Amino acid sequence: MNTLSGFQKKYLRGLAHGKKPVVFIGQKHLTDQVYKEIGHALDHYELIKVKCIDFKEKSEKKEIAQSIASTAACHLVGMIGHVLIFFREHPDAEKRKITLPLN
Repeated sequence: MNTLSGFQKKYLRGLAHGKKPVVFIGQKHLTDQVYKEIGHALDHYELIKVKCIDFKEKSEKKEIAQSIASTAACHLVGMIGHVLIFFREHPDAEKRKITLPLN
């Protein structure tokens, strides 16, 4: 998994602006089902938003974001309010929907 440059993260945040969250994290925190749904969403969309409903502290959201990024093998692109933005490039080049800029 390559690291993303600041420019690439900014580009991805711009693409995510018009999207709605596809996964919501509530009282039960991060369950196996939540990880499974995040994995499926990343396989399908590559760029997703995850909304933290019951977690308002920034430290809690950072912990959740790091856990998702390491478990789902994806990049945390941004954290805006209670919404986390993740990106994982599709392994099959023909199925990729997002082309990252080089610079």
